[in-house]
Amino acid sequence: MAIPFDYSAEYKRKLCTPDEAARVVKSGDWIDISMGGAFPSLMDAAIARRKDELRGVKVRGYLIFQPIQMVESDPTREHFIYNSWHLSGYERKLCDRGLCNFIPMVFRNLGWYYTQFLTVNVAIMCVTPMNEHGYFNFSVSNASARAVLDKADIVILEVNENLPWVYGGQDECIHISDVNMIVEGEHSPLPNVKSPAASEAEMKIAEFVVQNMADGSTLQLGIGSLPNAVGQMIAKSDLRDLGIHTEMLCDSYLDMYKAGKITNNKKTLDRYKSVFGLALGSQDLYDWIRENPGVVTYPISYCNNASVVSQLDNFVSINNCISVDLYGQICAESSGIRQISGTGGQLDFLEAAAVSRGGKAFICLTSSFTNKQGEMVSRINPTLVTGDVVTDPRSLAYYIVTEYGGVNLVGCSTWERAEKLISVAHPAFREELIAAAEKQGIWIRSNRR
Repeated sequence: MAIPFDYSAEYKRKLCTPDEAARVVKSGDWIDISMGGAFPSLMDAAIARRKDELRGVKVRGYLIFQPIQMVESDPTREHFIYNSWHLSGYERKLCDRGLCNFIPMVFRNLGWYYTQFLTVNVAIMCVTPMNEHGYFNFSVSNASARAVLDKADIVILEVNENLPWVYGGQDECIHISDVNMIVEGEHSPLPNVKSPAASEAEMKIAEFVVQNMADGSTLQLGIGSLPNAVGQMIAKSDLRDLGIHTEMLCDSYLDMYKAGKITNNKKTLDRYKSVFGLALGSQDLYDWIRENPGVVTYPISYCNNASVVSQLDNFVSINNCISVDLYGQICAESSGIRQISGTGGQLDFLEAAAVSRGGKAFICLTSSFTNKQGEMVSRINPTLVTGDVVTDPRSLAYYIVTEYGGVNLVGCSTWERAEKLISVAHPAFREELIAAAEKQGIWIRSNRR
């Protein structure tokens, strides 16, 4: 078959070593190093080798799971200042060490931030090898990739031979004509992100969620042991004809697909297609999405957009949080002032579920946890602990679920919220929560004890 145009000469002209490409970075620059499986490890190492030549280089990235050499080589932050949109476990430890600053955001708006407000001097990300038509694919890290690259003064692509080509509906590729430099080299396998095993309490939470779902629902799951528990329970349930429309694709979806639960044939938008913005999981997950016409990637500006989700009937959003107060304020990203993760798409999907016909949003948490001193601590509190970040305002709270059941806070007054939330708190804390509610003026005599 004839190839319309041969891009090999342009490819060779733009191909260079990581050290050659790293020379374009200047002191004071803003550089972007993407996220997850698109983290450019070869370019990171090359720029880190220039540490002594550079000062005040500001770096943005997120959900990076391997050591960032620019950061690790510069404990004083004189040369590189790293900032993350959403913390992985590794980036959380960087924050604890004073080597990372968090950037608050609403995920659906991230591309807009770049388009309208942010400076990007150099953008670097890993992509698949180029195809015969001159395109590189963003693979597991579509997210806001195109918006970042479009804003950058210089675009450097690092070809990662391990990335699967993923079909897409929008902005999943970049053409070589829009690229300044190309880097090649050997890479480690993609990040293998495993969810921890679910606890007994989390399985009870999952049971409530699954019992409140209907055949033909379209799902959005967060990451962690609880969504994993939901996926396992759905796989064993009688639910049928489920669809996928999610920010992040994880192994829970693959479990459901293998069990025959995912067909996408009841979706009222993107029918027969599983839609996602980024993927993090096992090699099995990455193999599943490789050139699979039934699994397509879109930018987060599409996946997390309420006006898009409103076109999906029976949309169900399932996410975790860290704590909730008696007013329904939800903290899902910090413990006091210590940043744990980020807002991610949780706020987006709370809003989106509310405008889907038949939609539901579940925010899930175990009722208590045991601290380092061995003491049991309630996750439902009179008010949020000092420093806790409000991820979701009380005005958007929907279902709150613990192992003691689930309550719907939509349209509830402050005293109704207090009563409902205390009913799903750990029994050991209910009396003191009632006393606090009385003191706060949100408990009335008719409330049940």
